[in-house]
Amino acid sequence: MPNFILLFSLFFFLVASATSTLSSPVPDPELVVQEVQEKINASRRNLAYLSCGTGNPIDDCWRCDKDWMKNRQKLADCAIGFGKHAIGGRDGNIYVVTDNGDHPVNPKPGTLRYGVIQDEPLWIIFARDMVIKLKEELMLNSFKTIDGRGANVHIAGGPCITVQYVTNVIIHGLNIHDCKQGGNAYVRDSPEHFGWRTLSDGDGISLFGASHVWVDHNSLSNCRDGLIDAIHGSTAITISNNYLTHHNKVMLLGHSDSYTQDKNMQVTIAFNHFGEGLVQRMPRCRHGYFHVVNNDYTHWEMYAIGGSADPTINSQGNRFLAPNDIFNKEVKNRSLHALKAHLITS
Repeated sequence: MPNFILLFSLFFFLVASATSTLSSPVPDPELVVQEVQEKINASRRNLAYLSCGTGNPIDDCWRCDKDWMKNRQKLADCAIGFGKHAIGGRDGNIYVVTDNGDHPVNPKPGTLRYGVIQDEPLWIIFARDMVIKLKEELMLNSFKTIDGRGANVHIAGGPCITVQYVTNVIIHGLNIHDCKQGGNAYVRDSPEHFGWRTLSDGDGISLFGASHVWVDHNSLSNCRDGLIDAIHGSTAITISNNYLTHHNKVMLLGHSDSYTQDKNMQVTIAFNHFGEGLVQRMPRCRHGYFHVVNNDYTHWEMYAIGGSADPTINSQGNRFLAPNDIFNKEVKNRSLHALKAHLITS
């Protein structure tokens, strides 16, 4: 009987933890789309009289401040789209990564893993340029910002970043590449808890049941599975200003055609550069609502945007430069309409 009670309590804890991070979808996603367009138009108008203006509302929000390093947390007010309420560690202290080492269960103070597993909000920055080769998945806790501005930070050569059943995360300014599978090992995800992790997919950034997440200004390439994947009820996400290259299955948004919980998924994909060496899934969407706006598609080998299981894909203001190959000029997957995807273009 005690064992049964323990197992039931553990099951209840896991279900409660998962449920607590889920975010209700925006009732009218078109209002969010309209707000994004208004911010883009305002930023373009500012080009007439702001010497620091770029036409990109995210960058104009913080780059015009020459002293941005003295107020790093202002970045949290700069997101647009469905992930605009991701505050990360805005209301917490600054944590400085000084050590590029890693231990999956007992991380040392000063390491990246030690910072991201803490329970309190933290804005994480880096003391210098560094390459971090993680030994297992980096399991982020809620209310964390990883801010790579001012340093050349690479997370490479090992398992990479997992955002699982947590909320309010910002990942900015990292070079994430050559990510491998991890797992079949113990990994700590909070100061009080570590657990056994099964084999991971090997994504660059994996969002699993996560909400209010902003992934901005990162460079991602050459990972084992996806560069950025969001599945299992993840929502309220903005993926912006990233440079993605040299990869097959770039971005999966939605776990499977049968996983209907992803109907609540709402994602903004804005101002990204889909560059050389990419094949497909830029993104591949299922079930939810996806605003794909002002992205630059300069290379692909199979198709750029795909979908199934009744998603709505709102494509606005993107530039598509098709490859010089008669068999690979498809912007959208040929099966989009056959698989019940609503494609809106403008």
